[in-house]
Amino acid sequence: MTTKTTIDHLITASWVVPVIPEKTIYSDYAIAVHNGRIAGLTPIAEAEELYTYHHRTNLPNQAIIPGLINAHGHASMSLLRGFADDHPLQTWLQDYIWPVEGKWVSEEFVHDGTELAMGEMLLSGTTCFHDMYFFPEKVGRLAERVGTRSFITPNIFDLPCAWGSGPDDYLQKTQQTIDEFKGSELVKIGIGPHAPYTVSDPVLEKVIAKAADNDLIIQMHVHETQGEVVDAIRDHGQRPLKRLANLGMLNDRFQLVHMTALNADDFQLLEGSGSHVVHCPESNLKLASGFCPVQKLMDAGVNVALGTDGAASNNDLNLLSEAQTAALLAKAVAGDATAVSAHKALAMATINGAKAMGLEQETGSLEPGKSADLVAIDLSGLPFQPLYEPVSQIIYTGGSHQVSHVWIRGKCQVKNRQLQTLDTEKLMNTARRWKGKISLSA
Repeated sequence: MTTKTTIDHLITASWVVPVIPEKTIYSDYAIAVHNGRIAGLTPIAEAEELYTYHHRTNLPNQAIIPGLINAHGHASMSLLRGFADDHPLQTWLQDYIWPVEGKWVSEEFVHDGTELAMGEMLLSGTTCFHDMYFFPEKVGRLAERVGTRSFITPNIFDLPCAWGSGPDDYLQKTQQTIDEFKGSELVKIGIGPHAPYTVSDPVLEKVIAKAADNDLIIQMHVHETQGEVVDAIRDHGQRPLKRLANLGMLNDRFQLVHMTALNADDFQLLEGSGSHVVHCPESNLKLASGFCPVQKLMDAGVNVALGTDGAASNNDLNLLSEAQTAALLAKAVAGDATAVSAHKALAMATINGAKAMGLEQETGSLEPGKSADLVAIDLSGLPFQPLYEPVSQIIYTGGSHQVSHVWIRGKCQVKNRQLQTLDTEKLMNTARRWKGKISLSA
């Protein structure tokens, strides 16, 4: 008789989509979870012979996928959702967003907006989010309290703001944040120079040195619009990507967000550099920023992850909806219906994001030994019928409204579509209070 292994939790589902191996779907499968990690994947019929367990969750007609990874956003800007819609990017930033941020951004704003964002992201299956904003210590402490993964890149740029007096102050506070969360299992710290047009070369050189000294990932908005590129050529005599390459920034610790305006020279710089691109299709569409050539980047060997950007320019943090948009838009941009398949879109939202953050050994796919970051999606409803292929239905129906359960490190964060570590009514009341304050001052 085979000796059974004792585990904490056995989760069974009609389908398990591990992402690695690629294009794999296991039918009628079980995931064994112990000490917050995936102990094994096995057919349900064999699970009873292999395991004894303290808890069991049965999810018939549901699919389990890896936890989603939102590779770029500004979480606390959820409080500005819908505040300044339907404006061009520079008008949106200079006439609306930057003035309201100047008046309202504070520790309280960041805490409350991030908490709201975390609730929204958890309910739609995001288990790890990348945040580029201010007061990073507030975001990190909140993430640890709630129990969600976060990758935080404090914003660095040339001008003063509510968070500090200027670049040297920001860099000092970034170091304090690095020191506070050193060793955290949930919170990782990077550094986030805002964009080439807001950060001068001397400051970028300090950012590069800080990243090298602390082994940090750098994330930056780059080539967000064609106008940015035109202005850079006028002001610096070269395209932004070339300028960054000359500074030595293009390597496997660098994430470039947006990348909508690329030419052959840009592709030559990216190819083989190891740099990652974070695609934010819905924000780019809403702000008419342009189209990231995702399939062409992938063909060049560039890892492309997926982000929502902030809710102020999206207007949601729904990464499955983002994956749907990414897949559909890529086909139109490439003029090829085979570009960015449903499975590729899911990889962009999971393992590709993990690779960009250096977390691919910990999360991003369902493999034994990795953290039990899991999302269950109920495919029993009418919009999913008939169901020929689960991943196609998950991506092309934007299935986040059917997320039923979410686990991070084996701990249940969403159960039967209800948040377990955050109070939904409190989040709603906080959002209403901020809307009242901001509306009165607008």
